[in-house]
Amino acid sequence: MPSRKDPDASANVPSFYGAELRYQRELAGLTLEQLAEGSFRGVPFLSQIERGERRMPLDLARHVDKVLRTDGFFERRCEDARRARQSGHAEYFADVAEMEQHADAIEDWAPMLVPGLLQTAPYTRAIVRAAMPRASDDEVEEKVNARMKRAKLFDSENPPKVWAILDESLIRRPVLPGEQMAELLEHIVEMVKSTHSILQIVPETTAAHPFMMGTTKFMTFSEAPPVVYTEALHSGQLIDYPALVKQYRESYDLLRATALPPEVTLAMIEAAAEDYRHGKPRD
Repeated sequence: MPSRKDPDASANVPSFYGAELRYQRELAGLTLEQLAEGSFRGVPFLSQIERGERRMPLDLARHVDKVLRTDGFFERRCEDARRARQSGHAEYFADVAEMEQHADAIEDWAPMLVPGLLQTAPYTRAIVRAAMPRASDDEVEEKVNARMKRAKLFDSENPPKVWAILDESLIRRPVLPGEQMAELLEHIVEMVKSTHSILQIVPETTAAHPFMMGTTKFMTFSEAPPVVYTEALHSGQLIDYPALVKQYRESYDLLRATALPPEVTLAMIEAAAEDYRHGKPRD
């Protein structure tokens, strides 16, 4: 049996509390299964918290304090972990941004927005400003910087394998001026090629397909079960229930079959970039 990997408690706030949770659980002589009993969370969720990969939500913190008799320690401190993890992201996305860094593979379905890992700063700025018209410039830039930092995971020793599927409307809708749209599309192509990622497009001529609703992200890990993340306008949901994850996986696999081949996709994006750069109207 391989040796257990203990979290580095000095790495960040979530890692500190994850290490403390494991210490207190083992001090009480409990397994993850026993600690999870009576909560609304599963064993994989608790395991990821112990490894510092996910924050501890308030309901679980209260449950843990009660079972481990830690006198409100985790309830008082879970807000600290939340703030440390957020770092410019929406609260509902904080866990996802952290988990991306530990994923073996990331798979996106993006029907409305270019996936965050492939965005440019001007594109991010435009969509954040559109969603938050009353936000200050500093608030917008905080979110832009947080989005740009996510792409640094490609520089890690073992970067995740990325597979993204986009709706064709994303490359046809001029969210930015022509020159910046060209730069966005060229950036997407360069990122896909340099990171050996896979990109497909679902053409606008497709009348119907298995995944017509909602932004969706799959993440798989070497030491934890896979999860699905779905996002709406001002909310997001992480799903780790195995049967539901399996259903999402089947729909995503059917979507792959509907989408254009990767080489055709890149050629389409390059042609669209050329049109934007030379101000050609869309056919």
